Amino acid sequence: MVACERAADRYRRGCGRTGLRNSLKQVSKCLNLAAYAPRYAKVAKLAKIELPKDATKFDVVERIKGNGAIDYGVPAVPAKAEAKKLSFGEAERISSLVDASWKYLDQVRANAPAELTKGPRGGGRDRDKMFVHVVEAEHGYSRPMGLRIKPADPDDGTSVRALRKQILATLRDPIPDAKWSAAYAARRIAWHALDHAWEMEDRIP
Repeated sequence: MVACERAADRYRRGCGRTGLRNSLKQVSKCLNLAAYAPRYAKVAKLAKIELPKDATKFDVVERIKGNGAIDYGVPAVPAKAEAKKLSFGEAERISSLVDASWKYLDQVRANAPAELTKGPRGGGRDRDKMFVHVVEAEHGYSRPMGLRIKPADPDDGTSVRALRKQILATLRDPIPDAKWSAAYAARRIAWHALDHAWEMEDRIP
């Protein structure tokens, strides 16, 4: 509501229709994010982190110019704030959230049938192919983090855990001069795991 009032105020102050349109887009994005708070809360609980009571109230602290990947929901551009070196506590926190994202995905996968409902056009990966895609992406994400490791076998739990263990260790102790900062890598990895966990949930018959 506050954001809607600010958008209207911008229009009254002469920002014009373009300014109003941009403000309303921001409101829409914030509302969409707020709607996911119950889902994020489950992940935070796995990480033993309690969301604040005002978790759905946002202050926009940075705007990022996107690229073509943004159209598909991919957070493909790091924020300037993510370039800073993390404190020990911050590194532990983000690594815990990434680990919790994986745990949540694994829980959903364990309870999902092999065949998921199809999209409006009959498309969409089934459970096992989706999990293979996520694990392959995690190996791909490890490279801009500075890691040079063998891909994990998605059908081998020990192999997958070993890959994830190395990623978590690198989030806590980043490799110097890596292309991705620890903060951005954590956001990108957690986003991808949860994006497919929630897709899997939503497509359970």
